[in-house]
Amino acid sequence: MNHVDLWYTDFQALKDISMDIEANSITAFIGPSGCGKSTLLRSLNRMNDIIEGCRITGQLLLDGEDMYSSAFDVTALRKRVGMVFQRPNPFPMSVYDNIAFGPRAHGIVAKTELDQIVEKSLRDAATWDEVKDKLKSEALSLSSGQQQRLCIARALSISPDVLLMDEPTSALDPISTAKIEDLTSELKKQYTVVIVTHNMQQALRISDKTAFFLLGEMLEFDDTEKIFSTPAHERTEDYITGRFG
Repeated sequence: MNHVDLWYTDFQALKDISMDIEANSITAFIGPSGCGKSTLLRSLNRMNDIIEGCRITGQLLLDGEDMYSSAFDVTALRKRVGMVFQRPNPFPMSVYDNIAFGPRAHGIVAKTELDQIVEKSLRDAATWDEVKDKLKSEALSLSSGQQQRLCIARALSISPDVLLMDEPTSALDPISTAKIEDLTSELKKQYTVVIVTHNMQQALRISDKTAFFLLGEMLEFDDTEKIFSTPAHERTEDYITGRFG
């Protein structure tokens, strides 16, 4: 992305953001509440389009194509860039139908193909063994941790290139959090992952690159190990050591 600015009517939420997100890596966005990290994440699959008064300038490129150009197909973009939200949000339908929803929306109707997609997605989300005997059960009957992994499987069912995760473990217990972190580390073998987190230790454990945001600006972007051991900016050090935020 190059020189990205974003406004909500008269309020500028992002200021001159430029960065390159590496394929098959985990990039973490950190910073205090209201600093712009979730706004930037939602910009990566144009979810901000639905917010009245939102406008964006600069370039956001996916494989060299400007995703905000009039020629770019937004539906195709959201197939290539999946998203997992802060709280588990399974659809009020069966486990199977949650996973099959996206493929069906993109024209896949053959049961054998849907069966394969459902199984692969749940395996990739490390939850197949737990739910394979519950495929016809209501997704809302699963535990919170299982629901979140189901939502990850649902995002994977349409074979995205990029997976966006907006604080995916903030509503989960430590055991479920550990499972999601282990899963995320595995997913980067197949996908490019961008995660927003308030958990400094989580960013340190799983991410390859970390970007620190403050008041709409990206103050620092570097290898995670360097950000946490020898940050270049004093405000970054203040945040990761708990002096503010």
